Amino acid sequence: MEQQDIAEIVKRVISQLQHASPTTESSCSLKEQGDYGVFDTLDGAVAAATASQKQIGTIAIRDNIILEIRRMTKKHAKELSEMAVAETGFGRVEDKIKKHLLVAHRTPGTEILAPQAVSGDAGLSLMENAPWGVIASVTPSTNPTCTVINNAISMIAGGNAVVFAPHPAAKKVSQYTIQLINKASERAGGPASICTTVLKPSLENAQALFVYPGIRLLVVTGGDAVVDAARAVTDKRLIAAGPGNPPVVVDETADIERAAISIVEGASFDNNIVCVTEKEIIAVSSIADELKTQMCRHGAHFLTLDQVDTIAKIVLRGYPGDNISVNPKWVGRDASVIAAAAGIDVPKETRLLIFDADKSHIFAVIEQMMPILPLIRAADVNQAIDWAVELEHKNRHTAAIHSKNVDALTRMAYKMDCSLLAKNGPAIAAIGAGGEGWTTMTISTPTGEGVTNALTFTRKRRCTLVDSFRIV
Repeated sequence: MEQQDIAEIVKRVISQLQHASPTTESSCSLKEQGDYGVFDTLDGAVAAATASQKQIGTIAIRDNIILEIRRMTKKHAKELSEMAVAETGFGRVEDKIKKHLLVAHRTPGTEILAPQAVSGDAGLSLMENAPWGVIASVTPSTNPTCTVINNAISMIAGGNAVVFAPHPAAKKVSQYTIQLINKASERAGGPASICTTVLKPSLENAQALFVYPGIRLLVVTGGDAVVDAARAVTDKRLIAAGPGNPPVVVDETADIERAAISIVEGASFDNNIVCVTEKEIIAVSSIADELKTQMCRHGAHFLTLDQVDTIAKIVLRGYPGDNISVNPKWVGRDASVIAAAAGIDVPKETRLLIFDADKSHIFAVIEQMMPILPLIRAADVNQAIDWAVELEHKNRHTAAIHSKNVDALTRMAYKMDCSLLAKNGPAIAAIGAGGEGWTTMTISTPTGEGVTNALTFTRKRRCTLVDSFRIV
C-alpha cells in the first residue's frame, strides 16, 4: 500500500477508536479455541496470551521454550524462507535462510537478564528485571518470520507473552511461524498460546491493539505511517522501530577492495529489504573509480544514467514528479529481474546495480529497498560525512564507513548519531551478521532503545531491605 493510503486508513480508524467503547479486560473470553495461537477474534488472542503468560514465571521454563524455538527455527529455516518469498515477493531465499540462522543463534535469551544487588550500611537493595505481561508486537512484511521469531525469543525471555499484529501481506507465513513457536513451546512443557494473533490481520486490528486494555507495552516494527499511528492513539509504553536510509562513506585511506566486497555483500543482502543495509554510497572522488571497478569485480553491475532513468520510471510511482513513491511490486526484487524489466541485459548472478549520481538523485533521497545504489562523489571525507548526515534524514538509524583514519571514524560516529554504525565491514555486521554483538530485527531508533533484546522488554523493579540481610 502507498504511504498516503495507509495514512488515510489510520486517520479513519483513529476516529472510530476515539468514539468507540473500548473492550475491557473482563470481556476477554478463554472460551474461544485457537489453532496454536491463531484466533478468530482479538479478544480471544489477548485472553489466551494473558493466561499463557502466567505459566512462564520461572527462568527454567523460559529457557526450555527458547531452546525449542531455536531448534525449530533452524529446522524450518528453508521452509519459512521459501514461504516468505513466495507470499511477499521480497528478497532472496538463500539470504533469508541466513537471517533465520542468525536469529536462531544470536538472539539473547534469559542469560542477558542479570539482576543487581547493592549492599551498604543501610541494608540491601535487589534490582530485578520483571515482565510487562502481554506485549503487542506489530511486524512488517519485509522481514516477517525473522521479526516474529526474534521478538518471540526476546519477549518470552523477559517473561512476557506476545500478541502479534503481522502485516497483512505476510499473514500466512507469519501465522505459520506463530504456530511453530507455540508447538515448540508445548514440546518444552510450556503453553500452546504463548504467542497469538488473529486469523484475519488488518490495520484495524493493529489499531485496536494500540488501545487494548491490559496491554501495557506496544512494540512497532515498520515504517513512518504505522509508528505515527501508534503514537497518535496510544498512551501505552511504546517501543518503535522506524525507517532508515543508511549511507556508506568510503575515503582514500580505506582498503578499497574490502570496502567494495562489503558494500556489495551488505547492500545486496536479501535484495536490500533489511532496514540496516546500505542505501547510497558516498565516496571520496580520488578513489571512486577504483571502488566502482572493484564492486563490479565482486557482483555489481554499472548502469548509465539513461538506464537508471528507465528503471526509475518502472520501479517508482509518480516519477518524474513531485510526489514520488516506491512501487511495492519491485521492492526486494533481484537486480537481474529489475534490469530485465527495463530491457537491460545483465548477468543473472548480478547482486547489485550501481551508477554515478549526485546527492539529489531520487534513489539517494528515498529509502527504496531495492538492490540499486547511487555512487556519489565527494571532494573529501568531511564533505562525504556531511552529505551522509543529510541523506540519512535524521532517522538516526544506521550508517557505515570504510576508513583507516581515526579522526574520520570518530567524526562519522558523532555526526551521524545513529543507533548502528558499522566501520570497515557491511552494515549488517552491526546486527551480528559478521560482526560482534547480538542480533535483532527490531532496531528501536525513534524511541531510543536501539538494538533490542530481552532486557528491552522488561520492567525494572527494586526491593529494599533496611538494616537487614547483610552478611558483613
